[in-house]
Amino acid sequence: MTREILIDPITRLEGHGRIHIFVRDDGEVDRAYLQIPELRGFEAFARGRRAEEMPQITSRICGVCPMAHHMAGTKALDDLYRVEPPPAAKKVREMVYDAFMIEDHALHFFFLGGPDFVVGPTAPKAERNILGVLGKVGLEVGGKVIAVRKELRGLIEEAAGKVIHPVFGLPGGISKPLTPELRDRFAEGAAHALELAQLALRLFREVVLANPSYVELITSEAYTHRTYYMGLVDERERLSFYDGHLRVVDPEGRPFLSYDVHDYLEHVAEHVEPWSYIKFCYLKDVGWHGFTDGAESGVYAVAPLARLNASEALSTPLAQEAAEELFATLGGKPVHHTLATHWARLVELLHAAERMGELAADPEIASPEVRTLPTETPTEGIGVVEAPRGTLIHHYVTDERGIIERANLIVATQNNAARIALSVDKAARALVHGADVDEGLLNQVEMAFRAYDPCFGCATHALPGQMPLIVEVRDLRGELIREVRRD
Repeated sequence: MTREILIDPITRLEGHGRIHIFVRDDGEVDRAYLQIPELRGFEAFARGRRAEEMPQITSRICGVCPMAHHMAGTKALDDLYRVEPPPAAKKVREMVYDAFMIEDHALHFFFLGGPDFVVGPTAPKAERNILGVLGKVGLEVGGKVIAVRKELRGLIEEAAGKVIHPVFGLPGGISKPLTPELRDRFAEGAAHALELAQLALRLFREVVLANPSYVELITSEAYTHRTYYMGLVDERERLSFYDGHLRVVDPEGRPFLSYDVHDYLEHVAEHVEPWSYIKFCYLKDVGWHGFTDGAESGVYAVAPLARLNASEALSTPLAQEAAEELFATLGGKPVHHTLATHWARLVELLHAAERMGELAADPEIASPEVRTLPTETPTEGIGVVEAPRGTLIHHYVTDERGIIERANLIVATQNNAARIALSVDKAARALVHGADVDEGLLNQVEMAFRAYDPCFGCATHALPGQMPLIVEVRDLRGELIREVRRD
């Protein structure tokens, strides 16, 4: 006989989900499941559309990270038509993408994940939000966050046409060159973003690292998983958001794989469970051995902490210093503590601000040469970027007219799905004991997934054949009276 605890809906994330915890008679957790009940299936209705539409179609998957899908789709078009964008176009793309990374990382820390630390993991639910954060850090800090995000979103809109659904990426380049005046304003925006990043890191030190109970929570076994880590790196194995090759390190931090994105199907596979519409990615080189960690498990992680673990270094000086501080504080590289992802996210915010400033200072970025027209017949194209939530891959197969025949999207939350499921189950087992389970404790279970900043709308994609479906019919008291299954 088991008792059920249901957290439905889970909160402060992109998409929808619930956590189903099964508790034995002795009060200990038997198993906790993170269930994703939504299915978007963008790959299915991409078929029959022109490939050039994909950067706009896929940006509709999520209103929080449309730029990531737009950029991955645009890079897939470059590959599809075998066309190399001019240097200025690639630099504008990367600079705009850095602006997006900054405002998205700031959004998660101050609005979604940060309240758990700034306000407190067991604080009243009504206070664990941006208003509670403002009450703790002050209106001046809140005003700075809002002002910088507004400024960056305005710059993205001017350069990319729209901030929510960009319209500037084209096969072989971008839709318009960057004016010198807009370049200067990007430089100003980068300076303001740098100030915000340094402010956020200072707050993290003062509010989180200065609190022994928070440090104990971060480093506790409840939120620790020794897995593989994957991220995009440049030719010097340094972290890269926009371009490069994929690098995987093992749980000891040793290089395990290094491969071009065109070879992703040789190394990444998907496992399906009947209780969720999300697919669980794993390393084919290791194999699927269930929801477990360690070197014998193919489970791996992406996202900010994974990127720091997978790369040899960062290419900007202040961010490199911040990364070294993170590793020194938490016992060396790699760091396996899931909640440390919040700290890594702020290190990346700093890196993106520095890199944005470097690109804005590059005279070549304002060149009018921003498009190389395609001349090749399309067949197949693959593009990769690092979304805020981790590695994002777009893969299109077309006919000779450029009409999509097959599309495959491997998004960050899919890459992380197995580790997220492992995190939720482990946190529930460590925290839930006996019958006295309050809302603050259940929020600490939610913190296990929230660190990944998951987007479940992006992560639920088309499944071949018939979708598994379980319909539960319950009475007014919540008692199960009928179950209909389609496995």
